Amino acid sequence: MDLIVSALLHFGSVVLLAVGALLPIVDPLGGAPIYLAMTAALTHDERSRMAKDVAINSFLLLIASALIGAYGLSIPAVQVAGGIVVCSIGWSLLNSPNSQPAVQRNDPSAAQPPQCTADELSQRAFYPMTMPLTVGPGSISVALTLGANPAPGLRSLLATALAQAIGILIVALGVYFCYRYADRILQKLGPTGTSVVVRLSAFILLCIGVQICWNGIHALIASGFRAALTPG
Repeated sequence: MDLIVSALLHFGSVVLLAVGALLPIVDPLGGAPIYLAMTAALTHDERSRMAKDVAINSFLLLIASALIGAYGLSIPAVQVAGGIVVCSIGWSLLNSPNSQPAVQRNDPSAAQPPQCTADELSQRAFYPMTMPLTVGPGSISVALTLGANPAPGLRSLLATALAQAIGILIVALGVYFCYRYADRILQKLGPTGTSVVVRLSAFILLCIGVQICWNGIHALIASGFRAALTPG
């Protein structure tokens, strides 16, 4: 009985560790304004469908990162490449002209833009909505770290993998609900408030991209110095 309780406690701790480590970095609530700005030309149904695709893609990407965490992928390289992409998107959003808020496009009396095809929505859902905006270099680094120390024994390994999968699923559900109802979250702010939030979020995104890129460059430089100082 004590063994079962101990196993359940360990299982729960792994789930909470995955959620606690990933949720603040993925930050779906903070990403909702960016998602709304990036999908402003879409209809309400298209944004809802894309929110579901982004959540599924996020789950699969984080699971894949956790599974390959033990295989030595260079995290600094991921940080540099991803940081550059995040900076580019943040800069683009920061300098984009003001447009009709997405919340106003839900008005049936307003002229609706032409709908995108399913393939176009799927492509945009993965890049850039899932990667790097939702699951960026920081999230991938954390997922890689979670999987970098596999538990000994097949049973423990499977239990840990299942617990991590449940934790990642909880994070993906958070992404879905925050993106699915992003217009309702920001609706009370009004056009001016929404514009301010989007600009501020874009500036924060740009700063995050610079920080991520610098972290990767710093790690690569440090590893280069260590290799040069190590006697051959």
